[in-house]
Amino acid sequence: MSQEENGTLHCGFVALVGRPNVGKSTLLNQLLGMKVSIVSRKPQTTRHRILGITTRPEAQVIWVDTPGLHRKQHRALNRSMNRTAAAALRDVDLVVFVVEALHWTDDDELVLEKIRAGGLPCILAVNKEDTVTPREKLLPFLQSMAERYAFEEIIPICARQGSQVPALEQAVAERLPESDVFLFPEEQVTDRSERFLVAELIREQIMRALGQEVPYSTAVEIEQFKREGNLTRIHAAILVERQGQKAIMIGKGGAQLKRIGTGARKEMEQLLDGKVFLELWVKVREGWADDERAMQSLGYDES
Repeated sequence: MSQEENGTLHCGFVALVGRPNVGKSTLLNQLLGMKVSIVSRKPQTTRHRILGITTRPEAQVIWVDTPGLHRKQHRALNRSMNRTAAAALRDVDLVVFVVEALHWTDDDELVLEKIRAGGLPCILAVNKEDTVTPREKLLPFLQSMAERYAFEEIIPICARQGSQVPALEQAVAERLPESDVFLFPEEQVTDRSERFLVAELIREQIMRALGQEVPYSTAVEIEQFKREGNLTRIHAAILVERQGQKAIMIGKGGAQLKRIGTGARKEMEQLLDGKVFLELWVKVREGWADDERAMQSLGYDES
């Protein structure tokens, strides 16, 4: 008899943890079937704790996407991201540790240290398994992972293509606590507001468009978010730390800022299912990423 038939429901919180740029946000978006967590090729793209919710007849999984844990903590922003990720490990029922196939780094070891300290049940998701050639190389890596920790299960996946993601979701659902009710309405997909999501879409375009330094010195403030029928008017300020960064962000004749705005607007129209009028401008706020109070006003350090 299935869980659905005998009336047993499972519901709980599951932390997606791992080092930066290992595919946690891509995995969350694949699980949800929509983008709630931004992605780019640059590490430390995710800065916030984001909840994604999947509901099936017998189980509701509340996924907690976290910033990548990393040892270098030179700035207040980095320390905030590590606190947010570590806090998630204290408040969940299960952990999914995401690693990259055939790659084990010092930051991966840091994550495993946190998992050991928490003593929570943990499933290992070995991402990017599609990149392993020849395939025979994967088995020794999986065996070496099994020797590092008593994982509940080890599941090779490809988050980008969705390979083995349903199997991961099933393994997670089976291990969640029994519950009389679900915690969120069945149709709810995230705890985040549309204002938050559109700010993240702007930051995603910045991460993709600019070089190594500038994206890490930026934040986005939504100053107006107004729905008018099928049109949404959004005014947003991009914060940078120095005048030179402002010039790079705007680009020659405003071309760079226009590209960022065009890319973000297209993503917003998909998210909001309607037309978007987006106005962007750039402000200098010196040292915001090293100012705890400034970061709190921008919605950071929610742990």
